[in-house]
Amino acid sequence: MTVRNRVEITGEGPVLVHGPVDVTGPDGDVVRSERAVTALCTCRRTRRFPFCDTSHRDRERRGGRGGGSR
Repeated sequence: MTVRNRVEITGEGPVLVHGPVDVTGPDGDVVRSERAVTALCTCRRTRRFPFCDTSHRDRERRGGRGGGSR
């Protein structure tokens, strides 16, 4: 039986990979994720690159509502 991973491009946040996955970083290091869904960061705000830690949500909240600036 062949297992296929599914990749989901959200457009508003991370790329979601369904199923276990090996992730190769820009430095060539390979990290294995056994999670059912792995969120890969696309905005580079995460402290856990290449994995998303939802840092993009904090930035959107501050800049999006109320017109506040940083």
